[in-house]
Amino acid sequence: MKVVLVSAVALVDPDGRVLLAQRPPGKSMAGLWEFPGGKVEPGETPEAALIRELQEELGIDTWASCLAPLTFASHAYETFHLLMPLFVCRKWHGRPAAREEQVLKWVRPGNLKDFPMPPADVPLVPVLRDWL
Repeated sequence: MKVVLVSAVALVDPDGRVLLAQRPPGKSMAGLWEFPGGKVEPGETPEAALIRELQEELGIDTWASCLAPLTFASHAYETFHLLMPLFVCRKWHGRPAAREEQVLKWVRPGNLKDFPMPPADVPLVPVLRDWL
């Protein structure tokens, strides 16, 4: 089974809320909520992938020194196995804005469980809740 490396981030605002993005119509798992991020391209580090994805998806800039590794998800989907490191970021430049038709929402860590997520993201919620 093919292993896909995806890097994700919990952006945490000054009020302690985490940014979630809802997958837009037409994408797989449309309507589910996820942490921003995306596939790690060949030759890219997970941190570099996040920096690129945050610029492309949300129009914000951050730096590798601002990405703190927290945990990871390992999940077997039907056609691939997902390995997803989750970073926490509290410092970035710019205001997150949806650039790919996704809906964005700032959520308190205790309320993350109320948002339906892809199976790989679900185990990350209690870790974030307990850590934040």
